[in-house]
Amino acid sequence: VQLQASGGGSVQARGSLRLSCAASGLTSSNYVMGWFRRAPGKEREFVAFINRSGGSINYVDSVKGRFTISRDNAKNTMYLQMNSLKPEDTAVYYCATSTCSGGSYCYKARNYNYWGQGTQVTVSS
Repeated sequence: VQLQASGGGSVQARGSLRLSCAASGLTSSNYVMGWFRRAPGKEREFVAFINRSGGSINYVDSVKGRFTISRDNAKNTMYLQMNSLKPEDTAVYYCATSTCSGGSYCYKARNYNYWGQGTQVTVSS
């Protein structure tokens, strides 16, 4: 499995960005895809996950109502639409895939087995 994240950039607060994660080699066991981020000086943080059908989606509280995760299985691509960006959203964003089936197990980075290279998002005030 290979994951390629893209779409990061520099925006002002209240701006928007759309991240993409193109995947190759996914199998039916790679059920969930997720986004994580690591801000400078902080630990990696769960952002959102989506299962294969899109019927199970979860977000960290700090992005609820602002970020939307989606996936297009025909294109093997996952997206993260980020609106109303804040300076505290500044981080390197990583996409990953997991064999987890949903729930809190999918919030943990250690349960994701393949990772993309990351894309930088910088939000200025």
